Amino acid sequence: MLDAVVVGAGPNGLTAAVELARRGFSVALFEAKSTVGGGARTEELTLPGFRHDPCSAAHPLGINSPAFRALPLDRYGLQWLHAELPMAHPFPDGTAAVLSRSVAETAASFGPRDAGAYRRLIEPFLAHWDTLVRDFMSLPLTALPRDPVTLARFGLAGLPPSTWLLRRFKDERAKALFAGLVAHVIAPLGGLATGAVGLVFALAAHARGWPVPRGGSQAISDALAGYLRDLGGAVHTDYEIKRLDDLPPARAYVFDTSPTALARIAGLGDHYARYRYGPSVFKIDYALDGPVPWTAPEARAAGTVQVGADQAEIATALRAASREGRAPERPFLITVQPSVADPTRAPEGKHVFWAYGHVPNGWSGDLTDAMERQLERFAPGFRDRVLARAVAGPAELAAHNANYVGGDIACGAASGLQLLLRPRLSLFPYHTPHPAVFICSSATPPGPGVHGMSGHNAAKAVWRRLRQT
Repeated sequence: MLDAVVVGAGPNGLTAAVELARRGFSVALFEAKSTVGGGARTEELTLPGFRHDPCSAAHPLGINSPAFRALPLDRYGLQWLHAELPMAHPFPDGTAAVLSRSVAETAASFGPRDAGAYRRLIEPFLAHWDTLVRDFMSLPLTALPRDPVTLARFGLAGLPPSTWLLRRFKDERAKALFAGLVAHVIAPLGGLATGAVGLVFALAAHARGWPVPRGGSQAISDALAGYLRDLGGAVHTDYEIKRLDDLPPARAYVFDTSPTALARIAGLGDHYARYRYGPSVFKIDYALDGPVPWTAPEARAAGTVQVGADQAEIATALRAASREGRAPERPFLITVQPSVADPTRAPEGKHVFWAYGHVPNGWSGDLTDAMERQLERFAPGFRDRVLARAVAGPAELAAHNANYVGGDIACGAASGLQLLLRPRLSLFPYHTPHPAVFICSSATPPGPGVHGMSGHNAAKAVWRRLRQT
């Protein structure tokens, strides 16, 4: 009998398996697809030689993850590469605000009226970042806070809606960039704790940047899988699980799946019936004949580029997708240009480019024209650079990764109390009614992102149970 079986080889499932194997438990991991990775994979989606990331591409939470930083992933091929700027937010007039490694440079890009407000907001937390991110991402009840005072101050700033925090700024440049940071979790700007989302992304950039892994996001998953194998863990791919009886006997079963799939496989009935799935995205991967012709020079040097004219346009796009059940006319776009930092991702002189806009869950339309019209506003001549595109709406995203129910890449709505208390209101979110079954996907705290902390936290719950029994 194995100590633990992990179902799903996304970053959280891989991390949970590694954490258990590191502590001497026998572990086997089962993945339905032919490769490990979940939301961290790399494939040739368009043309030969163009290596794209079907989901996540830039990783501010990955490089800052306490779980990943404690593992020797560099020995297994993981190398972080940085563009000159972590992120840029261009405006229609050809200028841009930037999120730089330097707080001073970032503040200066907002203009004199908001520079001081930004520094006063960020610098007290940045001085305690490593402790803060560990405390923030280890909640709830998986570790006692190491710096409860800073964590409490962070909560006071971040728990209110981001619209409250945006009142600190006077001009549109700072407001638009920060609103774009909040939109990375596809939540309306007025939602609970959305201020914390924007703060975390900004602090992560200042602390260690928004890098891409050399060769693509698959490098993260392959490094975790390689380390797991060296620890004695077994990895089985092309192995779809439909019920617990499909798995070998074990003392614990850990699921990196959606709550819906877990309930079906483990026979938990309507235990997660109230769990809500959120909006989806419409994603396009591009093979380009050259770099994106951004009007703003800062955008050409950035790894990630947010595309939204102002705070109001961003808020309107989020509201349309998440509350009004329609695709926005002018979608807010999150784009990543990996080959700016990693030229190995495309043939010489060519580039890969990644963009998505928000759409309702399960939406079946085509957002390509709206997205490319938006890109042309900030990068005239963009369409002329396109050699090929790979388009993925909600249905295609869900087919690629079963955790993306209805195309929801966050594996659950990141709004309201569910942003903090997921998948249910519980002090023990990784436990289920079945004493031997646990959940470790991004449907659990601290939520979406390639950081492995949901798997790390769930592994703690599992090994405590194993030691008790």
